[in-house]
Amino acid sequence: MSDFFHDGWSLFVAAGTIAGLVFCIVLLFVASRHKVMAGDNSTGHVWDEDIVELNNPLPRWWAILFVLTVVFAGIYLAMYPGLGSKAGSLGWSSEGQYRQEQDAANKAMATLFAKFEGKTAEVLSQDSVAMGIGERLFANNCAGCHGSDGKGSKGFPNLTDTDWIYGGAHETIIQSITNGRNGVMPPMAAAVGSSDDVRNVANYVLSLSGSAHNAIAAQLGRAKFGACAACHGSDGKGNQAIGAPNLTDKVWLHGWGEDAIIGIINSGKNNVMPAQAGRLSPEQIHVLGAYVWSLSSNTAAVAK
Repeated sequence: MSDFFHDGWSLFVAAGTIAGLVFCIVLLFVASRHKVMAGDNSTGHVWDEDIVELNNPLPRWWAILFVLTVVFAGIYLAMYPGLGSKAGSLGWSSEGQYRQEQDAANKAMATLFAKFEGKTAEVLSQDSVAMGIGERLFANNCAGCHGSDGKGSKGFPNLTDTDWIYGGAHETIIQSITNGRNGVMPPMAAAVGSSDDVRNVANYVLSLSGSAHNAIAAQLGRAKFGACAACHGSDGKGNQAIGAPNLTDKVWLHGWGEDAIIGIINSGKNNVMPAQAGRLSPEQIHVLGAYVWSLSSNTAAVAK
């Protein structure tokens, strides 16, 4: 059914285009016919007593240009795509031209990226050329979510601290950029218990990082935290292998406080980072990963 619809729509577009060109020629023929409508070669229309509308033929040069325009349109449609799904005699397409330009750009950049191949993030972070390229790649592909400074915002991780959900090694960052990430926390209210139990667990979670909390509620929520320990660990330090955040630091990706944590326990979270493999080459991702790694390594160096 879809092929039939596609072919039918293609024929409709082609027929409409050809009909439009034919109509232009017919219109020119009709308009160029010289027909005297009054004895003085006028149409018989007079305005303001002395302005007479004459019925002169179209100028010959104008008619020739009009015909040439229609002929040019016909030649163009024969050579380039324009008649529905017909490719045209030259076989040109905007997608094909885009691919050619991309291939040419990749070949031009291959020499530059070749000298970065196999180098570690530590080495690349000291290369001003590599970091300049990484910064531009970050600005064009990552800054929309993580910010131009890499510090993120609510729901988008800060890449300049040392807190990593999946790990901060260069290889791990490359995996995240290449394949994307999908961090899912299911709603846990039913597993935790009543609304009071949920509130108690939220306060226990706050206590793990030394954040302000209700000490009595936190003590009551400790046992109920077992429902969360499968991912976050019994000590709440998370599990980078599955992207379970560390709850013992004071880094809050989706908001801080009792209400925010209760909301996450009740509703869960589904955070998606899209894969960049289709947008960036492996060589670009290698350099970009080193740049992202440098954002947090510089922070760690300052902290020391």
